[in-house]
Parts: sequence; structure tokens; C-alpha cells
Amino acid sequence: MAQQSGPLSAPSRFAQTATENQIIWTVWLTYGAFYFCRTNLSVALPGIQEELGYDKVKMSIVLLGLKFAYGFGQFLNGQLAERFSPRVMLAIGMLGSAALNVAFGFGTALYFFLFVWAINGYCQSLGWTPCVRVLGNWVPVYRRGKALGIVGTGYQLTAGLTFVVSGVAVWLLGWRGALWLPPVLLAAAAIVMLLFLKESPDEQADESLAGHHRPVPTEQRPFCENLMLTLTNPALWLLALALGMLNACRYGFIDWGVSHLYAVERDRVQAAVAAGLAGESVGAMDSAVLKSAIKYAVLPIGGIFGSLWAGWATDRYFGSRRAPVICGLLLVLGCLTLVYDSVARTSFVGTMCLLLAIGFAIYGPQVLLVGTAPADLARKGTSAAAAGFVNSMGYVGAALLGDLLTGYLAKHYGWELTIYVWAGWAFLAAVLVALLWNQSGDHAK
Repeated sequence: MAQQSGPLSAPSRFAQTATENQIIWTVWLTYGAFYFCRTNLSVALPGIQEELGYDKVKMSIVLLGLKFAYGFGQFLNGQLAERFSPRVMLAIGMLGSAALNVAFGFGTALYFFLFVWAINGYCQSLGWTPCVRVLGNWVPVYRRGKALGIVGTGYQLTAGLTFVVSGVAVWLLGWRGALWLPPVLLAAAAIVMLLFLKESPDEQADESLAGHHRPVPTEQRPFCENLMLTLTNPALWLLALALGMLNACRYGFIDWGVSHLYAVERDRVQAAVAAGLAGESVGAMDSAVLKSAIKYAVLPIGGIFGSLWAGWATDRYFGSRRAPVICGLLLVLGCLTLVYDSVARTSFVGTMCLLLAIGFAIYGPQVLLVGTAPADLARKGTSAAAAGFVNSMGYVGAALLGDLLTGYLAKHYGWELTIYVWAGWAFLAAVLVALLWNQSGDHAK
């Protein structure tokens, strides 16, 4: 007997919502868990440099490899996610990334590190687009913004937890521990995903829910036509360049922040030794990486609040114009970054508070730039392509400026100048976004 396509009964609506919520939280855990094996290397960097002698420039190339592979993978996997099973893609990405992290921990050669971390970048890129497809299959349009907001808090929370887990692992096992303990958590999350993630409603539910929340099929343009419509949209280029600048600052903090605080702690201990306070140095450096990692765990926590506030503020106060909020937060980020090095050298509590505020100012505009703003300003029917293009360009900025240039500057000119350059990227991004001040989604349609 054919299922009715009319309004769902109250019990059916309750069951539907409960299942959707289960899917949302499963995706929350699934995508968030990827960060256990993405940001953990930053905690291992000081130990790698001391034990193996690789300087900041060489290690910046390793970090760069992940960003380029991730950006390429985002572009490619957006197409593959429409053709292959999301659960299979997620399982390959999660288990592959976990295995590659373990392999990295056994390595010593620089080119081995580069190869493994680049392949890890591609495995990491298998996370986002399958998750988006699953949410699209399950969650109605009117709940999708809220659902993505919830998922967005997941990867920021796990990014913060990664610093703590990796810091403890380094304290117990040396730098290799940061590559061995987080993969256990990622593999465990992969098992949970395989057990609980359903790609789409089953056939019976699909029939009974027909017309209620499944997306209406639309005519798809050829790939080349979509690409041309995207690349000839000036607004997207401004957003892409701005995200590249923001990611240069963002990954400066994420990839190199623990190394900077470790250097600050080393300078403090050396000054204590020079002053004859030998007791100050006993065991101090053994826990310096852990202390630095714990400080950095608050940055993504600030990002959770920034992400939630930014989206709300654009709708509440600016009529869904994203540029004013993005621009304002980028200016705040630049100012906070200018004082960061001096505060980090003088106050533990001040450093924690400042990193919390920096996280707020980074992830507020970042969430808008990677998804909402490109979708708003894309030409009709190209929102997914627009988001992929902007996000890919963002990782080019992260690779070249946030990793490679940061490593070069820190090695040759020190951390103070390097962090001032991070602030410059934030200010430049604000200028680029300001050119779109009055534009909203209506302008691009």
C-alpha cells in the first residue's frame, strides 16, 4: 500500500525529529574527531625540532603539504560525495588519517614526514563534504542552518581538546606521543560513525516523508559552466582572498602557537638560570609543551562563542549582510594579535584571556567566510561551487602565508615580528571584506 504523503502525525514528527537529532550529533562527533589528527602536529613540533634538528622552515614545508592536499581534496571530494557512499568516504578518511599519524610518529626523515602529512591532508579532506551530504539528506532546510551551527561547535571543541590530549601525550611519551594517542580517539569515533550514521532515510521513511523535507531536484549545470560562473564572480574573489589572509593568521596561531609559547617558556627558564635560580629550571622544560598546549586549548573554546554570535549578529543587526560583522571582528583580531607576544611574556592569566578573545575573533568571521557569505554572494545555482572555491583559496593562504612564511620569519627575524605580520593579515582581510560592505544575498541572485 502506498504511504500517505500528507502531514505527519505527532508521533511520526517526534520520531523524525529524534532521528534527525541523532544524525546531527553523530555528524558533530564524526567531523569533530578529524581534528584529533590534524592539529596535533603543532604540539609535536618543538620536540621534533630539538630531537631531529629540523628548523622552522623545513617543518613549515611539512605543514604546507597538508594544506595543499586538503584544499585540493575539498575541491575534488565535493564532486565525489555526490556519487559515492558518505559512510565509506568517512571511514576511509578517518581510519586512513589515524594510520598515517601513527606512521608519522615512527618516522625520522623529512621527506617521509612531508609525504605522510600530505596524504593525511587528503584523508582529512574526506570529512566535510560527506557530512554535508548526510545533513542535506536528513535535515529540512528550515533546520539546516541550526544543524550546521551545532556541527561547527564540534570541530572547535575537539580542536581545543586535541591540544590537551597531545600535550599530555608529549609529557608522557615524548613528541611521538602526540602522533600516537590522538589516532586512538579518531579510530574510536570512526567505529561510532559506522554504527550510528545513516546516510539517508530508509525507503519507507523516504516515502512517508516525501514532500516534507527532501530537497527538490534541480537542473545541474555542466561542471565547466559552474566553474566559469564562479571564477568570474568578483565578490567571491574578495571573499577568497580575505579568507586566505584570515587563515594565514588563524594557522599561524594553530600550527605555530605552541612553538611560540614553548620559546617564551624556554627564554624564561634561561633567564632564571642566568640569574642563578637553578631551582627554577629543574624539570621546567619537561612540562613546557604541556603548559603551552593547555593555554592553547582555550582558543577554540572562544571560537565556539564567536561562531554562534557572528551568525546571529548578521541576521539580528545587519539584515543578513555578513561584511560588517566579518570586518569588525577582523579589526579586533588584528589589534589583539599586535599585543599578543608582549602579553604572552608577562602574564599567564592574561595569555589565557587573550587567546580566548582571539579565538572568538578568528572563528566568528571564519565561519561566515567558509560557508554563509559565499552562498549569499554566489550566482544562482553555484553556492556549493562558490563555497568550495573560497575554502580552497583559504587553504592556499594558510599554506603559503600561515605555514611557510611564518616558519621563515620566525627563524630569521624572531617571533615578535612574525606575530606582527599575522596582525597585518587580519587588517588586510578586513579591508578586502569592507569592499563588500553593503552586499547581501539579493545582490548575487
